Amino acid sequence: MTGQYGRAPVGIVSDVVLQRHRLQAAAAKFGLEVCFSGDPERLQGQPGFPEAGLWLVTLKDEADHQTLFDYLLESTEAPVLFGLDQAPASGSLEYFRWERRLLSKLEQQLGELEELEEQVEPTQLDSKSSLEELTEQAPETDVTLELPQWLTPATPGSVAEEVWVLCASLGGPAAVKAFLDNLPPGLPIGFIYAQHIDGNFAEVLTRVLGRHAHYKLKHAEENYRVKNGDVVLMPVEHEWTFESTGVLTELESPWPGPYGPSIERVLLNTADHYGAHCHAILFSGMGNDGVIAAPLLKAYGSRIWVQESTSCGNSSMPDSVAATGCSSFTGTPEQLARELVKTIEKSCLLKGRQKRDTA
Repeated sequence: MTGQYGRAPVGIVSDVVLQRHRLQAAAAKFGLEVCFSGDPERLQGQPGFPEAGLWLVTLKDEADHQTLFDYLLESTEAPVLFGLDQAPASGSLEYFRWERRLLSKLEQQLGELEELEEQVEPTQLDSKSSLEELTEQAPETDVTLELPQWLTPATPGSVAEEVWVLCASLGGPAAVKAFLDNLPPGLPIGFIYAQHIDGNFAEVLTRVLGRHAHYKLKHAEENYRVKNGDVVLMPVEHEWTFESTGVLTELESPWPGPYGPSIERVLLNTADHYGAHCHAILFSGMGNDGVIAAPLLKAYGSRIWVQESTSCGNSSMPDSVAATGCSSFTGTPEQLARELVKTIEKSCLLKGRQKRDTA
């Protein structure tokens, strides 16, 4: 298994959130894809062992995770680098030196690596501090957002018949915030939000995206039905799906794949219940999440939209889905919001006309 730069991906294990982000940023900078990034418990709870060509392990206290070493040595023949230095603050001289030391260790195992130009560091986009900064940003629109005159506002607390899945990874929080900030209140739809982010940042993300928008984030809850106006955030730790009655339910197993929540699985699980009433928007993110689910959703009759490349922090994910030929609209977060309002208005007008014709 090789990544887009012809090298096997690396796996990252750390019980410190920031260290995982630092190592992932450095790996990306040197053209290495990451097939797993998580804490020791998450790795040992995976249904299948990730196929990494090299493992990077840094722990606060190795004595706290003695079973991890045996597990790694029994599960893979790939080299395992234990005891890596803790990364200092990014941008500092110490960080630069740490990065050089890490590069030297990587090249001893993988051969010469080439530093990529214009690589965006994940911690600069989706760290706790960068998320906090979004709370101070007012919506980039001076227009009072109102429902079109032909749309009747959704009754507060009413169950959503149409659900849009918002999918995002690196750079996603800023894009999704801009999208939600540009929606008028009262739209007759609910949202499921699948964001690759460390579970420790979930509360910050909830506060950030709800700062100015009419649509407030809420965490998924057992036996909850998605309501109009909801933005239900999928948890990181375990997989969630829908029962036949439409209520959310948590499974005991972790999400498949290196990151939680699995965007592919969120799309498929939602589409399994809502069918043609499930739609998706792929925002900024690394990797190619969504390329498997997109054709299946399209076969249901779902709409699949993607964020326009130049407005993304990283456009790999939306670009990959666009390349499947399944997407029907591309735009900035603001354009996606306007298109959604127009689409809902057309749909409601069509339903009204059909009711009159059959009366």
